[in-house]
Amino acid sequence: MDFGIDGNAALVTASSSGLGKAAAASLAAEGVNVVVNGRDEERLEAAAEDVREVATGDVVAHPGDLTDPDDTTAMVERTVEEFGALDHLVTSAGGPPSGPFLDTTDEDWYDAFDLLVMSVVRLVREAAPHLREDGGTIVTITSRSVKEAIDSLVLSNSVRMSVIGLEKTLSKEFAPEVRANAVLPGPHETSRIEELVEQAVDRGDYDDYESGLADWASDIPLERVGQPEELGDVVAFLCSERSSYVNGVAIPIDGGAGASNL
Repeated sequence: MDFGIDGNAALVTASSSGLGKAAAASLAAEGVNVVVNGRDEERLEAAAEDVREVATGDVVAHPGDLTDPDDTTAMVERTVEEFGALDHLVTSAGGPPSGPFLDTTDEDWYDAFDLLVMSVVRLVREAAPHLREDGGTIVTITSRSVKEAIDSLVLSNSVRMSVIGLEKTLSKEFAPEVRANAVLPGPHETSRIEELVEQAVDRGDYDDYESGLADWASDIPLERVGQPEELGDVVAFLCSERSSYVNGVAIPIDGGAGASNL
């Protein structure tokens, strides 16, 4: 299927690893020119090289901190400078610290809001004129926690809801020129899950990596965790002409693990 986005330009934040990197790779494989982003320059450049292996367009690495307003402005400016346009904005960010409510400080709350919400606010504000110019897309990568609260993740459960409210608002205010959608990932075999499983194996919780990964998948109807590229391909679809009537939705990508009807 031709996604019709060959030659477009995209900025994908927090894409030096994990699901952001997978989204960048899927877009690059469709011929999109992509700016990838992360704070660690060495890891970012390694990720850019990985994405270039599947790319049919250009891939540019731009380091920056999502909580720094100057850095988010520079990310958008770099994309337009490199490619002459910005057609697709894909926002991703690392998760806030885990923990129960009474152990969560005011500083934790403000830091989580700055990372998860204000980064998207600033990026969209800077990107809006470019996205509107020729018609573009916004895709926010959030979490299944916006559908169902997850134990000990009070910050993610609470703060990520704001991103969904923003995405829905943008889908109305920016239409028809710009479509805005969200994806809600469940467990995927990213480096983070690999690290957690390996730590559990070292503690003696599991006999080996495979049994640990199987435990992560125990409540998933498809009986496995997702592969990052499976989420990346959905992001690319939402950026594409093939999804031209999809706007203002939040799509769980969790193998059917969610119990919510909506």
